[in-house]
Amino acid sequence: MSRINGFIGRRNFLGLAGAGSLVVAVTACAGSLTVGKEEPAIADIKSINLNPVNPQQALKFLLDGNQRFVNRKPKYPRQSQQRLQSIAKAQYPFAAILGCADSRVPAEIVFDQGLGDLFVVRVAGNIASDMAIASLEYATSVLDTRLILVLGHTKCGAVTASVKNEPLPGRIGYLTESIRPALAKLPSIAKDVNKAAVIANIQYQTEKLQQKSTILAQLINKGTVQIIGAAYDIDTGIVSVIS
Repeated sequence: MSRINGFIGRRNFLGLAGAGSLVVAVTACAGSLTVGKEEPAIADIKSINLNPVNPQQALKFLLDGNQRFVNRKPKYPRQSQQRLQSIAKAQYPFAAILGCADSRVPAEIVFDQGLGDLFVVRVAGNIASDMAIASLEYATSVLDTRLILVLGHTKCGAVTASVKNEPLPGRIGYLTESIRPALAKLPSIAKDVNKAAVIANIQYQTEKLQQKSTILAQLINKGTVQIIGAAYDIDTGIVSVIS
């Protein structure tokens, strides 16, 4: 199977995913892959990651790193020149993050991780868009990343705008349209509507990943991959797992 800097060739990825119509493209400077519109069964292949981290251990790595960040005792791990050179030919991220594009929530910093540790997909409102799903399918089915963390945060502008439900300029409205279904699950007696909406959106996007992706659903059913929701507190820097 041909690979360039951690990416498999287009034809080989299709062999992994099966035959189907193609619509979503995910590109990188080192190569590209295409995902099927009709998501077929994923074939069992030998991963390029010879020592994948299981979901529970990956979550522990993240939460331990966040504790160091909160306590102002970061280790800044795996950020040396040697690390840079060692991952130049391939990537083996132990966790994937679907996070918000908010500049105050950089995953590698708040989890105190290094180069090549995290496969990070960021979009305002941590929305499980088609492109985000395609990226996470690549991380799990090809790079053998075992944990996906859907990371929302307090004071999220995209979520607040969805709660207000007011007209928005340009294409910003697409963001709120992708979040608004989550608001149907808001508790009627919520004391802090915006905070409750953030949690509801994390849960909604987590469920959407499993419902919209046959590849992710199959890996979850096999017990290979786990998707977990979490919330980052903008004021304290603490990440809390959402049950």
